[in-house]
Amino acid sequence: MAKVVVVGSYNQDFVWSSDEMPVPGATRLGTFASGPGGKGFNQAVAAARAGAGTVFITALGADDTAAGARALASAEGIDLRDDVHPGLATGTAGIFVDAAGRNVIVVAPGANAALGAGFVRDQADAFREARVVLAQLEVDADAVQAALDAAGAAGALAILNPAPANAATTDTMLAVADVLTPNETEFAAMLARHEGRHVDPGALATLPDAELHALCRALAPRATVVVTLGAAGAFVSHGEQSHGDARTSYRQPAHAANAIDTTGAGDAFNGALAAALATDPAACFADAVAFACRFAARSTERHGAALAMPRRTDLDD
Repeated sequence: MAKVVVVGSYNQDFVWSSDEMPVPGATRLGTFASGPGGKGFNQAVAAARAGAGTVFITALGADDTAAGARALASAEGIDLRDDVHPGLATGTAGIFVDAAGRNVIVVAPGANAALGAGFVRDQADAFREARVVLAQLEVDADAVQAALDAAGAAGALAILNPAPANAATTDTMLAVADVLTPNETEFAAMLARHEGRHVDPGALATLPDAELHALCRALAPRATVVVTLGAAGAFVSHGEQSHGDARTSYRQPAHAANAIDTTGAGDAFNGALAAALATDPAACFADAVAFACRFAARSTERHGAALAMPRRTDLDD
């Protein structure tokens, strides 16, 4: 039985690593690798490796990359539901990583931008079996809304990861999402877009808890907001539901890691959070966040995105 449904993007990642990031006009020597990615697929792999039965709903082209995506999903035990667009290429991403594990990314959405809301709604059997539905913003906005609405209709927990920061959330999305999981940049962009408030993303981790909690409540009054803060861990702010927590807001420290590539860390966090909430719904929310932080930390110790996701046994080790 499916416990997590992920609706989102699949990209083939092309990754160049060098000691330093290239700057305009400069050429640097480095190494190259290619592998599967896309926020949706990364999160689906994370959820599956974290122990949840997982369905992944996405859009693909009719090309060799799409065939590779199906094979990879099958190998991970993921039930892939693909909206095929023969006239479009499967999504791709160019990623540059430096020696400190920092990255810059350019994405060509391809078929991802054409994922149909009707196709999402047609997967009603998957939503009926879901405990958690997880969506991001690398696919068509109507498809994201359809996923969140389907979660509500099925009685599943709807998690919206509002990433990337340059993709716009809508008031309707915020109204139906049960959990929002922005990083600092995404949170600041949402505050500016929806509330007209301008905050420095780099300063969010240093704000007093009461102030950060107030910003979360202004942005999404009913939802639980989890702001991921990189090395500073995560801040949790509950709205109408506390999901078993005794506190309405608190911080979860980050776990130590020997980071070499942070490319998929946010996706690792989201997939693991969804899996934890789905596989142990009686546990308190804080336990799920702590697990997601551990999972994300381990993901940074490997190169790549989807295939860098750890497994539960890795965390035990």
